Amino acid sequence: MALLDRHAASRDAYKALRDSAADPFGVRFDAVISPTEGIVDGRPTILLGTNNYLGLTFDEACVEESVRAVRERGTGTTGSRIANGSYEGHVELERALESFYGRQHAMVFTTGYQANLGVLSTLVGRGDHLLLDADSHASIYDGARLGHAEVTRFRHNDPEDLYKRLRRLKDVPGEKLIVVEGIYSMVGDVAPLREIAAVKREMGAYLLVDEAHSMGVLGATGRGLAEEVAAEADVDVIVGTFSKSLGSVGGFCVSDMDDFDVMRIVCRPYMFTASLPPAVIASTLGALRRIQEAPELRHRLHANAQHLYDGLTALGLATGPTCSPIVAVTMPDQAVAAAMWNLLLQNGVYLNLALPPATPDNRPLLRSSVSAAHSIEQLDQVIAVMGKVARELGVLENEPKRARG
Repeated sequence: MALLDRHAASRDAYKALRDSAADPFGVRFDAVISPTEGIVDGRPTILLGTNNYLGLTFDEACVEESVRAVRERGTGTTGSRIANGSYEGHVELERALESFYGRQHAMVFTTGYQANLGVLSTLVGRGDHLLLDADSHASIYDGARLGHAEVTRFRHNDPEDLYKRLRRLKDVPGEKLIVVEGIYSMVGDVAPLREIAAVKREMGAYLLVDEAHSMGVLGATGRGLAEEVAAEADVDVIVGTFSKSLGSVGGFCVSDMDDFDVMRIVCRPYMFTASLPPAVIASTLGALRRIQEAPELRHRLHANAQHLYDGLTALGLATGPTCSPIVAVTMPDQAVAAAMWNLLLQNGVYLNLALPPATPDNRPLLRSSVSAAHSIEQLDQVIAVMGKVARELGVLENEPKRARG
């Protein structure tokens, strides 16, 4: 038996998918022209699967700050902050995050995945209990495994099920940490955070919210779902990423917990990973300022999301229950999903093909992530192309639905 034979089922499934369509997990861009435009196989293509919510990847000020940082500080740090020390930008970014969230402590990681891996594996361990929403991101599950805490899953967005499971653990030794996400990445639904916070208070647990897809998107100042629903006082730890609204790469954690800085010498993914290069730090700082200075970006984002959601719903496509910048359409089966994704790409629309087991309820999805940088003309073109392709494949119902509010 060869080492990789254990993955034979996945290999065969991936081969079958590639044989039926262009490789949905291997798209190569000839060029990326703007936050919303690229060239794929020589074709102008609308980018609708990038998580570039505020369109800041081409923000002129952020780009210039990044270029200046490369010239002044070089291309990389060549080691972790524990071994090689911190650059002034690392500390400046952590102070900026503390100020933005109104928290005493902040810690910057090299990726958002690493932030969840590091925080979850360090905050709790053997003898403790992690209560995870069943639809949690892979990085949350992997962080849970690394920390060796006992994992209990509760039904997605179900505070009553969470309460029942915490009740069973009431007299069991060990700390209890609840983990939810602000916006869930597959269908764009939000956590019932006020209700979850009430359960947390009653049961004496801790609460961590992953605001990866909600930072810069929700809240009066863009701090995320906790700000949106006035639940920040109940959230003990916020984890997030720079690779969505901030248009770069990296992750972070903010908290008011006492002795937080001990994390820097016990959190292995932080200790043993090279720190972010100066160029990334600089552009991220610039993007964080833009979030605070330009609330109109969030307003435009939500207007664009509503436009696309209403347009696809009116066609008769099976959109999600609520509107958010993640607009997902449920497909009847994997073959139709792959065929529609392929035809969309051939017609100049790039979005994400999401397949089981990564999707809720094991249903294939065509997942769009809207940007503030999209024009209404681009979104109308997407709606028209999706309608045309869906009709060719027989996906649409006979009578279009009325748009939901």
